[in-house]
Amino acid sequence: MRTVKLTHPDRVMWPDVGLTKRDLYDYFGAVAPLMLPHVKDRPVSLQRFRGAVGDGGFFQKEIPKGAPSWVQTAEVPKRGGVVHHVLANDRETLQWLAQQGCVTPHVFTSRADRLDRPDRLVIDLDPSEDDFAAVRRAALACGAALCDRGLEPFAMVTGSRGIHVVVPLKRTRDVLDVQAWARAFAADLAAEHPDELTTEFRKNKRDDRLYLDVARNGPAQTVVPPYAPRPRPGAPVATPLRWEELEDDTLRPDGWTLRTVLDRLSDLGGDPWSGIAKAARALPKH
Repeated sequence: MRTVKLTHPDRVMWPDVGLTKRDLYDYFGAVAPLMLPHVKDRPVSLQRFRGAVGDGGFFQKEIPKGAPSWVQTAEVPKRGGVVHHVLANDRETLQWLAQQGCVTPHVFTSRADRLDRPDRLVIDLDPSEDDFAAVRRAALACGAALCDRGLEPFAMVTGSRGIHVVVPLKRTRDVLDVQAWARAFAADLAAEHPDELTTEFRKNKRDDRLYLDVARNGPAQTVVPPYAPRPRPGAPVATPLRWEELEDDTLRPDGWTLRTVLDRLSDLGGDPWSGIAKAARALPKH
């Protein structure tokens, strides 16, 4: 029988809203049916906290010592060896992550059986200034350009400051091809909107333009998955959207939290991204 012993359940992790380690554990248990399709079989990097999120945490790739034997792992090559990443493939493993103080499980854009063949392409829209209306406009422009190329975009507020535009892919191209395609796409989109968008990595060269970040598409890179909590005030959660919600002036990047996102899903009747895998297309030639 799989059991997860929760220690220090009353440890306060988000002091501003009084949420504890028990609340994180219970949340992962409740959201598991909707979160698991987005994280299953994807190597996880753990963002862990031994106290309150404001006190700082650390990233861990290798599975923590003392993990239960039933926690599945994937071997990911690295220079000089391998890393044994956790696979969050069931409810108990998600709750075991909470026991480890893992607030945000960051996941690969590929699955463990074919690490070199991503099935997600991610464009991270992160503002230089506090201008979320510009982020929404950029997401809509990005989605239109992706549709023009025969791909289907999905949008997610990150629980931080921005939006991820995510494209489901058939696994026909290797990671370096996907990375190159994403870079070329971002360059083309920035050229079409030179006053609003940029691919300039250096912040002092961006002016007020929004950065099209495609770095998460490189080898062994990770992204924040749907329904992952964030270590920020209020306990916001990365939340998938219906595409038309990008038109809503009241939309916020951190508008749903550990306490409220399940009510949203209940009101919607399920996960807005439930059909994302069926929308996968082969990445076209650039």
